[in-house]
Amino acid sequence: MASPELETDALAGLEDRIQKAVALIQKLRQEKDAALKEIADLKSELTAYNEELDSLRAERKQVRARIEKLLGHIDQLGA
Repeated sequence: MASPELETDALAGLEDRIQKAVALIQKLRQEKDAALKEIADLKSELTAYNEELDSLRAERKQVRARIEKLLGHIDQLGA
């Protein structure tokens, strides 16, 4: 039979390891939550950039059409 002192030391060691494991799990959960929030923020930002890009492409298409129309008018003047 183990002495009470050895059992107390073993129990204290086990308690310490469990507390460290709990602290590590809490830290990892916080890091996971932060990473998930960052992913959501980045997805939202990407969506906004894609919408802006689509808008700029549409604007460029309109400008190109207007310039081609003006060039057509200039060609008619030269003819």
